[in-house]
Amino acid sequence: MSTVRKVGIVGWGAIGRVVGTALAEGRVGGAELVCVVDNRPLGETAPAPQATFEEALGTCDLIVEAAGQGVVREWGERVLESGTDLLIASTGALTDEDLAKRLLAAGPGRVYFTGGAVGGLDLLQAARSLGPLDEVRLTTTKLPSTLEQPWMDEELLARMRSATGPVVVMTGTAREIPVKFPKSTNVAASVALAVGDLDTVRVQVVADPAAHHTRHVIEASGAHGAYRFEVAHLPDPGNPATSQVVPYAVLRSLAALAGQTGQIL
Repeated sequence: MSTVRKVGIVGWGAIGRVVGTALAEGRVGGAELVCVVDNRPLGETAPAPQATFEEALGTCDLIVEAAGQGVVREWGERVLESGTDLLIASTGALTDEDLAKRLLAAGPGRVYFTGGAVGGLDLLQAARSLGPLDEVRLTTTKLPSTLEQPWMDEELLARMRSATGPVVVMTGTAREIPVKFPKSTNVAASVALAVGDLDTVRVQVVADPAAHHTRHVIEASGAHGAYRFEVAHLPDPGNPATSQVVPYAVLRSLAALAGQTGQIL
């Protein structure tokens, strides 16, 4: 009989609440919610005891990060060195190549990444084994209000706020973009993880007042084939910077890690 995974969730926000509730209700066979880690007092709102990070490492064999890139940077290695596995939702932290190398080398815990709001990453990862992908482009389109950042100047903010159609907010590589949009562009880092190169992935961030769905278009080509994936998601009503589907992508990853049969791997 397989062992039940003891899961701790870090972050009780738009992603963590959905994932934690599903675990607490027994909807992921082979996994149980043991505790929740959050820097705010949760009281009775969480369906499992609130714990410190240190306590979670003592009682869990799998930590789900749903709290942002800072948690990955501060705690990622310590989780893995404690022997606990780590499922990362905030893949944007991996644009720090030094951190990425340290996490991939750390152990005995194992690190995993969820695909989040996009599909096709498994196929891109497989295609990369045939040879390098020469050109990879990601275009992300979101509502202007979800893309506003403290570093933006008044001219750019004014263009975004007064836009009547799509406005290109920034272009760059998957190394550059997630640093500038830490809560909105984990997808860029996920695509880079799949193809194995931050600098190959060219990213365009677009603000569109008509973007009632968050849209991601991935286009990739190499000597062995050409690939195009397009997704359009409703934003999460509690956190419009993320797509409504993201916690369900995390749950699918959890189900696979818990050994649930029938999963597409």
